Amino acid sequence: MRWWVRSAVAGLALMAALGTAACGSGEPQAGASGAGATGEVTVFAAASLTESFTKLGREFEAAHTGTKVTFNFAGSSALATQITQGAPADLFAAASPATMKTVVDAGDADGTPTVFVKNQLVIAVPKGNPKGITTLEQLSKPDLKVALCAEQVPCGAAAKKALGAAGVKVTPVTLEQDVKAALQKVRLGEVDAALVYRTDAKAASADVDGVEFPESAQAINDYPIVVLKNAPNRAAAQAFLAFVSSERGRAVLGEAGFQAP
Repeated sequence: MRWWVRSAVAGLALMAALGTAACGSGEPQAGASGAGATGEVTVFAAASLTESFTKLGREFEAAHTGTKVTFNFAGSSALATQITQGAPADLFAAASPATMKTVVDAGDADGTPTVFVKNQLVIAVPKGNPKGITTLEQLSKPDLKVALCAEQVPCGAAAKKALGAAGVKVTPVTLEQDVKAALQKVRLGEVDAALVYRTDAKAASADVDGVEFPESAQAINDYPIVVLKNAPNRAAAQAFLAFVSSERGRAVLGEAGFQAP
């Protein structure tokens, strides 16, 4: 092989190697986002994010030595109130734009929130669906005990919208302050059904079944997330937000039943 042919081949090989190194990881990996993040990061997150965020928190800690993720899971409206009243937090992930707006309007958000997932309602029933519930309309039967979230909570606002779209009136036996509480009523056998997020029914699939209904498409919730203005650990908060938005973060959230934004 002539020397100039060998040189050309070697040059092409080098260019290919450099190209691979430069673009081999288009999405942030577990340890790629937030290099240098350390210390404790406090995340206020909607109750429906409990399982997926807990998993992401463990993976984030493993990928960022010296970090600790502390979560406060509750109804989004309660979390928004805590934040506006001065509770120390680094990051807020809400289950609706309306509850996030409370924080933004109070001047507690650092920048514009971004929607990172969506969620949809299902009818949660005890395992095996003993009452044979298949439609939203059946929840209006007087002999059925139904749990709903309170209207100020995102899952309650979504339930109200879905019921309105179906023209169905339901008289709940209880109004809960977050979706996990409503689901727990089904798990304990205290109610026959509850309107909860698809992700929560999936997480509790050993105890409940999730019945899909078409009207839920009229009440899909956007989930926004934002670093908070007075975040004690802004660097770690930004790193965790980046991890949630990474390919791995999207995979974990997708496995939990969340929809892409």
